Amino acid sequence: MTQKVAVLGTGKIGEALLSGMIRAGWDPADLLVTARRPERAKELQERHGVTPVTNAEAAKNADTLILTVKPQDMGTLLDELAPHVPTDRLVISGAAGIPTSFFEERLTQGTPVVRVMTNTPALVDEAMSVISAGSHATAEHLAHAEEIFGAVGKTLRVPESQQDACTALSGSGPAYFFYLVEAMTDAGILLGLPRDKAHDLIVQSAIGAAVMLRDSGEHPVKLRENVTSPAGTTINAIRELENHGVRAALIAALEAARDRSRELASGNS
Repeated sequence: MTQKVAVLGTGKIGEALLSGMIRAGWDPADLLVTARRPERAKELQERHGVTPVTNAEAAKNADTLILTVKPQDMGTLLDELAPHVPTDRLVISGAAGIPTSFFEERLTQGTPVVRVMTNTPALVDEAMSVISAGSHATAEHLAHAEEIFGAVGKTLRVPESQQDACTALSGSGPAYFFYLVEAMTDAGILLGLPRDKAHDLIVQSAIGAAVMLRDSGEHPVKLRENVTSPAGTTINAIRELENHGVRAALIAALEAARDRSRELASGNS
């Protein structure tokens, strides 16, 4: 782990990535950061021992550049970086919706670009990071991206054509579960439970269900059927979910998230 890595526009996800890399064995001396506010850069330096630099200095001195600014700010950042990025730099984009071609057109011809969609569980080392290669990225570049993002969770390689769907499923996915827990907590209060007890019941049930899905190898239909006894409480609840079109609503929601990812790629902010 002797290569220098720079995280540009270091917000919460960028900082989670830095801290995960350090826990995984990266030397903080090999990690560079940029931030819009000087006080934020100083905070990162004091907390993690990393080196604050300008965007131009990052491009000149790091072997890998991880761009974590918002999609609408990416064009401006690339305009600043382009004169300083040689073709041997690996550029990793963490911006939703923006294709690798967007970067390749603005950087020196031949610059390798890898697109990564991670999610907020990176903050607790349980991220799902989806990785795709641009036209100049090699298997070695993909492996390096996996090494970096593997520090904060699981990684999966997909063709770039599937990135918008992955953004809808896993990039935005944690919000759907938070929304569901919020709704179930309100239901628990309606049924007479204190909020804290309803919250604890639901969160632990969610953790247990997720572990079963991950470790059992069973299809979710089978796991659901194991809970659903004839004429019991669960089947009555499932019936109401179906009557209210919850399955159809989820499909429509994911399609809307995918479509928004495509809009971001086309420059519609």
